[in-house]
Amino acid sequence: MPRSNSDTLLLIEDTPSLQMIYKAALARAGYDVECYGTGADGLSAFRRLRSSIVLLDLMLPDRAGLDVMHDILRDEPQTCVIVITANGSINKAVEMMRAGAHEFLVKPFDDQRLIGAIENARKSLRHRPAISLVDLDAQVLPPFIGRSQPMLNVYDKIRSVARSMATVFVTGESGTGKELCAEAVHQTSARASGPFVALNCGAIPVDLLESEVFGHLRGSFTGAINDKIGAAAAADGGTLFLDEVCEMDLNLQTKLLRFLQTSTITPVGATKPRKVNVRIICATNRNPLEEVRQGRFREDLYYRLHVVPIHLPPLRDRGDDVNEIAERLVIQMAREEGQSFSGLSPRVRELFRTLPWPGHVRQLINVLRNVVVLNEGPLVTVEMLPPDLLADRPVHVDIPAEPQGLGLQSLRGRTLAEIERMVIEDALERHNNSVPKAARELDVSASTIYRKRDAWEKAEGQK
Repeated sequence: MPRSNSDTLLLIEDTPSLQMIYKAALARAGYDVECYGTGADGLSAFRRLRSSIVLLDLMLPDRAGLDVMHDILRDEPQTCVIVITANGSINKAVEMMRAGAHEFLVKPFDDQRLIGAIENARKSLRHRPAISLVDLDAQVLPPFIGRSQPMLNVYDKIRSVARSMATVFVTGESGTGKELCAEAVHQTSARASGPFVALNCGAIPVDLLESEVFGHLRGSFTGAINDKIGAAAAADGGTLFLDEVCEMDLNLQTKLLRFLQTSTITPVGATKPRKVNVRIICATNRNPLEEVRQGRFREDLYYRLHVVPIHLPPLRDRGDDVNEIAERLVIQMAREEGQSFSGLSPRVRELFRTLPWPGHVRQLINVLRNVVVLNEGPLVTVEMLPPDLLADRPVHVDIPAEPQGLGLQSLRGRTLAEIERMVIEDALERHNNSVPKAARELDVSASTIYRKRDAWEKAEGQK
């Protein structure tokens, strides 16, 4: 969905009195604001408004603020999310900053601090590089990135199946985006306003999986101290995504088959079934038909689930998609880490197209995070890439006689304290020894640099 032209701010805060205070302050400053008290309502409003700035309370009654922010940034990575937190939750707020939040406000704060945060966000948006690649081609289906022919075929199949209630079976190697595919089916369907519940069948112990899927009643087994709503009931009116479904125990497969046939669930310990309205999407990185042949997966369940198969191609078969994904990721990571990367060098783009990427997008994320943390921009170069990425593929690298700035080669084998000193001294040198300018670039206070220089001088004087 394209971003709306509306400049409406979105406030997600569960305390009505604070809603009124914040809204009044923003209205006096000339802003139009819509307020919501739960994560679900706020996320629904965001998908309607596509607000470029969101004020998000960390503690919500129905969902963690971090989860709501993940959903917002997955839909629109350029959104500025300003987190509102209490003193006791600053660590959580910092975690959200690392996950992509623009800024956080600690309660209580005055009108000036609130308006200042909004203005800072607006400035950031004006100067932020345009990184939305979806707009380049209307055929691309969010939240995917990439316009290779194999992926265009996937998008077409998702759009076709989304209009029906057919069960979808997604296959592909681990890391190819099976959950993204399930979310795309859900968001493109008439159930988009309902819940999307994902459950990894391979990550839950066998003896707890039935309870996780169908729920349980208090006292139904040791440790069941409260009633529990299972994933199937939680997804009522929406979509249930069962990842790694081939890991499911055979006994539970029988109950899942009954659920598919009757649309009813019976929680552990219950005597009466309950009817639910759920669409099932499942996924596996195994060959499901081979699992049937080996007796590990019920044949009747396979045919019940394998109505519309969607196979996701590996990253190595997607041509230049790897570079589109990498460009998006490196700019987003640079923003998170306070770096100045703006893209990939031509040689890196050429290299990325030829690598096998056994870990797919997860491996790409790991590589780029390493580059952004340990280097400066503006472009990712071959010299910055982790050595193990190139270990099995010799690449000729032209090393300049006088490397510009700090690179990965100069940091290897040094302690964190040594790297910190190198970074500070490099910034001072580039700013003609101006501590205030270096401090602004490094996003630290000038007093921090003065204090560290004093400590270095004292340590050298004691030698």
